[in-house]
Amino acid sequence: MDARHPWANDLTSSVQYDGRPLYVLRLGQMDTKGLVRALGEEALLRYVLSINEEGLRRCEENTKVFGRPISSWTCLVDLEGLNMRHLWRPGVKALLRIIEVVEANYPETLGRLLILRAPRVFPVLWTLVSPFIDDNTRRKFLIYAGNDYQGPGGLLDYIDKEIIPDFLSGECMCEVPEGGLVPKSLYRTAEELENEDLKLWTETIYQSASVFKGAPHEILIQIVDASSVITWDFDVCKGDIVFNIYHSKRSPQPAKKDSLGAHSITSPGGNNVQLIDKVWQLGRDYSMVESPLICKEGESVQGSHVTRWPGFYILQWKFHSMPACAASSLPRVDDVLASLQVSSHKCKVMYYTEVIGSEDFRGSMTSLESSHSGFSQLSAATTSSSQSHSSSMISR
Repeated sequence: MDARHPWANDLTSSVQYDGRPLYVLRLGQMDTKGLVRALGEEALLRYVLSINEEGLRRCEENTKVFGRPISSWTCLVDLEGLNMRHLWRPGVKALLRIIEVVEANYPETLGRLLILRAPRVFPVLWTLVSPFIDDNTRRKFLIYAGNDYQGPGGLLDYIDKEIIPDFLSGECMCEVPEGGLVPKSLYRTAEELENEDLKLWTETIYQSASVFKGAPHEILIQIVDASSVITWDFDVCKGDIVFNIYHSKRSPQPAKKDSLGAHSITSPGGNNVQLIDKVWQLGRDYSMVESPLICKEGESVQGSHVTRWPGFYILQWKFHSMPACAASSLPRVDDVLASLQVSSHKCKVMYYTEVIGSEDFRGSMTSLESSHSGFSQLSAATTSSSQSHSSSMISR
């Protein structure tokens, strides 16, 4: 990665007062999906390993400078800007593999990991990742929500103010770029991914569906315990669609009810699955729990919903019809033909959904609270939100 590119949010380093090298990563500003699609998992892994090798080299240099053994470094991770886009499943898989390889090959080299400005979406990511982190490594994590890192027990307890980056209210003019989206023109083609794990893994977990006008695609999720988290990740491969989430106290398909288990996701036979009966009335038989989201062709959408009630949740992808022309003059023949051509096209989506159980999510919150008291404020806000009303996080 070349740090000169604004989207290649790179690392920088300096030395803190205890002699440990300090690495700064603006993870919240990185386009993880774009990096994986453009570079591949193997290239990202090699880059991270090169960072660790650089860390060892700097530890050796600092050992000579400070006249005492220095064998570990501090990593400062800024999560400002983190959203559901960072939970793209191939990206999470790549992250878990990187963690596994680094822990196996560079044990005890991480002295401390400071996670700053953790947003409300962070507990979802923590729930997915933390079980794969070694307990000893997890004890080195300090997590701060909002601006808690500026108060007592914050950064100044661990890093000299002179080397705290300026974007974190420090005195060091840090040149770490803010990042940005990787241009899709740099994405590797399907042919280039043919022999790579990314393509195989993506094809294994993602399902495809065609959506026609008047024939939406719907999947059913049964939730037993409130405060579970439904997550979704889909790409709009063709056409424009409207994404909706509904809730019903009873199953839209009573005949299929015995096949449903806790947190199960069903997609009965057929590419176009419709679960909402035409005789059902919105507000009486089922309710909308998220505002409709219009998604354009080529967009990638990630999001989550903290469930308020048990019951049946329906995720729906519906054909997006263009609004009628409001112009008073008669439309041109070319415009009519173009409109007919567009309306006749089907839409196609590739999607993946996952349910994080209430017990796992609450356990994740407890784990976060134990990481640092500064996170308790965020934890309480998230827990309160999930208990009192639905909490949605959507990113494109």
